[in-house]
Amino acid sequence: MIKKSRDHHPGDKIFFYSLRGVSFLTVGIFLLMILFIGKMSLPALQQFGFKFFFINDWNPIEEFYGALPFIYGTLVSSIIALCISLPVSLGMALFVNEVAPRWLAVPLGFLVEMLAAIPSIVYGLWGLFVLAPFLRTHIQPPLSEHLGFIPLFDGPPLGVGMLAAGVILAFMITPTISTICREVFAAVPTVMREAAYGLGATKWEMLKLAVFRASVPGVGAAVMLGFGRALGETMAVTMIIGNVPQIKVSIFEPAQTMASLIANEYAEAETNLQLAALTSVGLALFLVSLLVNGAARFVIWKNKHKYKI
Repeated sequence: MIKKSRDHHPGDKIFFYSLRGVSFLTVGIFLLMILFIGKMSLPALQQFGFKFFFINDWNPIEEFYGALPFIYGTLVSSIIALCISLPVSLGMALFVNEVAPRWLAVPLGFLVEMLAAIPSIVYGLWGLFVLAPFLRTHIQPPLSEHLGFIPLFDGPPLGVGMLAAGVILAFMITPTISTICREVFAAVPTVMREAAYGLGATKWEMLKLAVFRASVPGVGAAVMLGFGRALGETMAVTMIIGNVPQIKVSIFEPAQTMASLIANEYAEAETNLQLAALTSVGLALFLVSLLVNGAARFVIWKNKHKYKI
């Protein structure tokens, strides 16, 4: 009787079909975005084929374009940011949730969340006038002196470059990862912590067995969102990465990301082919984001089955 009454209630039907319409509309907009960007990219793809994404050259004068340097710069700067941000974010989330007294945890958590509200251009200005000179003077010279035999740390201390972009991105994604990890850790039932203590676990053992183990999928989602933001960040990276379309092993060297290229050249594109090439770079950014998010979802799915949570 309850099901029959619900099925025939006009309000329920309106609500159900409204939600279904919004869901289909979201999928439709997503597909239209792919079609629109693909259509605008078609001249460049017809000219260079799919090898456009693997060509290591960008020359507007000779009308020869390749997206590989920008794909490389986007991925490497985001990976550097994630390597710096992840341990800091996890440690901060654990400290605020599990260790710090309440009088300290509340304002500290609020300050971390406020970092996400700082505009990208402010991060860029800070990176250009504070971070880059600091790296050039105090960080890159000793790294080059002691670890210069590793190609990753070889090269002149320029300040701006891949390392600077990675550090500024790390600052920008840390609030996202840390805040989500805090929510994930807080969602772990108290009884699991008490059970670990009851078995004689220390504080660290309790965090490792009761909190970390149950939080793997949530932490994976936090990493996914943080990495996604790093991939698409534009203004701050544009100001600090150096904007040179090249592939270098050293993280001291300047580079360029897909987002910074579009920001620098899209408004000044002189030919239809250049405009199509820039749109193709946007398509590459779109596809890379899809692949990264898809891979992250797969990792989370595997962890759910592994840990049975």
